[in-house]
Amino acid sequence: MSLFRPSSRNRHPSAVSASQGTIISVLDVGSSKMCCMIAKLRPQEAGGVLPGRTHSVELLGFGHQRSAGIKSGTVVDMDEAERSLRLAVDAAERSAGLTVDQLIVSVSAGRLSSDTYASSIRLDGNAVDETDVNDVLAEVHDNSGHEGRTTLHAMPVDYTLDGAAGIADPVGLIGEELGVAMTVTSADDGPLQNLENCINRTHLSVQSMVAAPYASGLACLVADEMQMGCVCIDMGSGTTTVSIFLNGQMVFADAIAVGGQHVTMDIARTLSTRVADAERMKVLHGKAVANTTDEGEMLAIPTLNDDPHVMPQQISIAQLSQIVGPRIEETLELVRDRIARSGLGGAVGRRVVLTGGASQLSGAADIAARVLGADIRLGRPLGISRLPQNAKGPAFSSASGLLIHPQIAGREYHPRHSRSTPRLGVAGEGAFSRMGRWFKDAI
Repeated sequence: MSLFRPSSRNRHPSAVSASQGTIISVLDVGSSKMCCMIAKLRPQEAGGVLPGRTHSVELLGFGHQRSAGIKSGTVVDMDEAERSLRLAVDAAERSAGLTVDQLIVSVSAGRLSSDTYASSIRLDGNAVDETDVNDVLAEVHDNSGHEGRTTLHAMPVDYTLDGAAGIADPVGLIGEELGVAMTVTSADDGPLQNLENCINRTHLSVQSMVAAPYASGLACLVADEMQMGCVCIDMGSGTTTVSIFLNGQMVFADAIAVGGQHVTMDIARTLSTRVADAERMKVLHGKAVANTTDEGEMLAIPTLNDDPHVMPQQISIAQLSQIVGPRIEETLELVRDRIARSGLGGAVGRRVVLTGGASQLSGAADIAARVLGADIRLGRPLGISRLPQNAKGPAFSSASGLLIHPQIAGREYHPRHSRSTPRLGVAGEGAFSRMGRWFKDAI
């Protein structure tokens, strides 16, 4: 199944009925690892501290493999990427005792980004019905397209009636003009098509694609954080992603092609050592902020050629932190700039959740608190049973969030049929010109 054909359904391909159970399989495509999970979803009473959880999630199968042929979430070597994918899926199938034929896949490549669009239709004093809602959603969706971009998520975040914002469900209300604001997350066609082709080569199909920052937020955030406003930062190996949630919805997503792998390369270049040895030093001894005892703790630097006649040089952990810290700080400064550019920093206040493998570096949260001026919480996957111990950490947040997405995918808009050619650009017509005004009204 190709995702690059017009959809004929008004329902997200991965959405699951709140009253039915199902088995789903997901694939998180990272620069350092491929992770496949197979899980059973059982209906449960919605509510509690975890938002939108209409089903309990029980992990049946788990497999992960070192990524090859992937750079910053993009396929750069089809054969190597296919081999890694096969191994990860095979391991998950064997542990679950079943086979899969389609996958929900994470996306962090293709200049992933989000925009907000608004549009409105005339009601002429009539009551709003479902047709009106579908028409205004279709209108704003048609105005959101860009040539060469694929829409991953189109989420209505607010309705207005005669200029009054904050309407959750306009059906049955009487007015002159119905408007809607929609956050659209998209990525370039090429990297998505290459990823789908790679998966198809393994005789699997793509059920749906989910933006990695969205998945990370779904896995880590609790209801209060989503409702009151929160930033979720996933520091991966090749990519750092950012998502902002407000009033229970994701309202901003972005990705920066810098991550933990760049820290590893900084160590390897600075110390003239092999990448594998640099990675080991980072994982075992790397700190973004040194403490007073680190000056006296010395590490041997493995040489490039393992010449027994060459004495290995030494470096203190404090000196190592002087390599690690600046890269982490630079990455978080880029994140800070993206948040500022979104115009939503004031809406989320000081609430920031930090997750992803690179977030586990000692001192990373301290630098984040200083650079972002925020209260930092380290995020881990929440509400998934039978996760193995090695998958309960921040490095598996995005993969775990893919198991949550089918439960809330029904909130997204998907057109019933293809309409007129989309007009490029951010719409500024209707009851409001941009969603920023809605956010100001909402806080």
